[in-house]
Amino acid sequence: MALRLTADAAPATFGRLDQPAVRVRDVSKVYGPAGAHTFALDRISLDVLPGEFVCLVGASGCGKTTLLNLIAGLDRPGKGTIEVGEQPALLFQEAALFPWLTAQKNVELALQLRKVPRRQRAARAAELLHTVHLDGFADKRPHELSGGMRQRAALARALAQESPVMLMDEPFGALDAITRDLLHDELERVWQASGLTIVFVTHNVREAVRLGDRVLVLSSRPGRVVAEFPVKLERPRRLESPEVAQVAGDIVNRLRAEVRSHADDSEA
Repeated sequence: MALRLTADAAPATFGRLDQPAVRVRDVSKVYGPAGAHTFALDRISLDVLPGEFVCLVGASGCGKTTLLNLIAGLDRPGKGTIEVGEQPALLFQEAALFPWLTAQKNVELALQLRKVPRRQRAARAAELLHTVHLDGFADKRPHELSGGMRQRAALARALAQESPVMLMDEPFGALDAITRDLLHDELERVWQASGLTIVFVTHNVREAVRLGDRVLVLSSRPGRVVAEFPVKLERPRRLESPEVAQVAGDIVNRLRAEVRSHADDSEA
């Protein structure tokens, strides 16, 4: 079901086929009481097209996670509107698997919440674990899996929601470089095969260039989109390639300028 979140209205449906998968219009979010409030986001607007992979980067505290929470419907904007084609799936830095359930049962739980008939859940969960290359680990509990395997299981569980939109908040940030690189390949493969729309938050600019169709730079608090970098490089890409490094360097320079500008404004 399509969602439309506003500052003063409950979610409602919209059904135009030409809509972006995610549309954010003039959204602001303030935390704290009057007189001591903090602007997390200020009149931020962006569109994400169906099937697009968009990465968000910015300094710590710029509102990236706040924006994902608003798109997911976990919070409501103070002003503005957010339209999402369907309830998004979520994947965070922590896999957040239920420790008492096996990998298979964690995936089956998502199917159960979608009211998939019991007799179909085991086979579908096995298919999803195969999709993320976890064959042979279905009966393992989270503590028996490596960090990368736990994130694969969490990805399978997110895919079980069968949402066309996936929101990812630094899902590989806690992993070592080699595991992260392997999961980049896995995510890209799943994304290309499924046609998912992905909004991906990261502090790692090279990761954003490695994965994204576009990289959006958010300003220091309050968060606004201050720059957009289309990534025209052919896929598959490698983190260490000179082409990725060049685009990442341009983005880092823009981020540095933004942070310096924010510091100058604070001192003025």
